[in-house]
Amino acid sequence: MTDIASTGIANDVLRLAEGWIDTPYRHQASLKGVGCDCLGLIRGIWRELYGQEPERPPPYAPDWAERGGGDRLMEAALRHFGPPLPLVEARPGDVLLFRWRPQLAAKHAGILCGERRFIHAYEQAAVVTSPLVPSWRRRISGVFRFPER
Repeated sequence: MTDIASTGIANDVLRLAEGWIDTPYRHQASLKGVGCDCLGLIRGIWRELYGQEPERPPPYAPDWAERGGGDRLMEAALRHFGPPLPLVEARPGDVLLFRWRPQLAAKHAGILCGERRFIHAYEQAAVVTSPLVPSWRRRISGVFRFPER
């Protein structure tokens, strides 16, 4: 992963993501300072960048990835961000998707904020900056870049 200086949309994404830090974790929510989950964080940044969301997700249970079949988070990322980037091309401001096991659907998302850190909604806590330690890094299943405005 590169840690080059971000430009354009990436700077805006990082600034916006940092503004969500300390927002409490709330399943299915997407309101800065009030509550969000990992998808809600990405949705909120998208709204701040573009004015509205490209689609509203249907209600989902905490175990949606285990019960629902398919890879809905990855499919939505492909629809709205385009093809995934190689991990070696990841840069600050990019969206990271994670899957807990190779055969399971992607279930978590965050924003890369440096070569070794990312911002995400940590379940049972809040939006935080976490180290991108090997246990997180090996679970990255997709890298996506916000489209230019």
